Amino acid sequence: MRFGHMPHKLNMNNKIKLLFASFALLALGCHHNQTENIVNISPDAGTSYKSGDVVAVKAHYSADTKPDSIVYLVDSVRVGMLKDSSVLSLKTDSMLLGPRVITARVYTGGKNQEASTNIVLLAAKAPEEYTYKVIKVYPHDTSAYTEGLLYHDGYLYESTGNAGHSALKKVNLETGKTVMEAKLDPKYFGEGSAIIDGKIVMFTYTEKLGFVFDKNTFKMLSTFNNNVGIEGWGVTYDGNKLYLDDSSNRIWFLDKNNYHATGYIDVYDNKRAIDSVNELEYIDHKLYSNVYQHDTILVISPKTGAVLQRVDMKNLWPMASRPADFDNGQNVLNGIAWDEKGKRLFVTGKKWPHLYQVEFVKK
Repeated sequence: MRFGHMPHKLNMNNKIKLLFASFALLALGCHHNQTENIVNISPDAGTSYKSGDVVAVKAHYSADTKPDSIVYLVDSVRVGMLKDSSVLSLKTDSMLLGPRVITARVYTGGKNQEASTNIVLLAAKAPEEYTYKVIKVYPHDTSAYTEGLLYHDGYLYESTGNAGHSALKKVNLETGKTVMEAKLDPKYFGEGSAIIDGKIVMFTYTEKLGFVFDKNTFKMLSTFNNNVGIEGWGVTYDGNKLYLDDSSNRIWFLDKNNYHATGYIDVYDNKRAIDSVNELEYIDHKLYSNVYQHDTILVISPKTGAVLQRVDMKNLWPMASRPADFDNGQNVLNGIAWDEKGKRLFVTGKKWPHLYQVEFVKK
């Protein structure tokens, strides 16, 4: 029997079977969609709020649903329970900034259905605007592609980047001369560094590796895998934990002993996420950060990620003073160091000839 020439009766039976199967699938599909869509939640996804705002959260469901309870969660953590469709007033003052997922889980007769939405939490207010005053100018090594900058025991400690030229340096502040150096293997691109007790921890850009040096001798003590974040950028230490950024607006918390992630904050002002936070310094319980390829330093809350102050650093090294062939696109403002005892703040840039002691001045 050739295909396409079946008897009429068999052909009709198959058609009837197919028709019933189609109806069955349609019915199942409708039932499935009804079940999936029976619960909705407000506010609308993507709605922005300021930290401290109270968000009105409400579960919506069909009139014939009689819930035993409605449990509400934020990022999978339970935050409240109601017995009906009343509004839950969700406080945001203790939440981290950035996207937060809100879920309503409706329990009925031993079963539950849920719906989720998301909000974006911004800083409560606009950052204070600052500029700077130069107190003193020091020489800086123009071969140093600055990634990390520290001041400790009378010396600068500088980690530099660019594969083939990456190194950890101990530098005389007054002369700008390197007094001790540990060069990385040419295949590594060096990034930020931090002093932890008698050690210096240095990260790499994309190689997912970190190095631990003896602070006094610069002997390499060990290496470690860094699988935190997108890339390795700036790092600082507050006496308890490390902070590491990764090219985005995220700053990770790392354990000081094994360098694994223990948490994070996302950096936001009152309008948007601030990407490319870079070289970090911990000063008086706040994080100071360059913004890569911008003449800007941010002062950030290490608890919430809110930008507290924005410092305009334009013309620190005036464009008119720079060589005609200087690569301004690559050799940008980068490097913040704090002299805790002397209360001096130092900033510089990649391959800049100067390191500046500055004070921030409110506009």
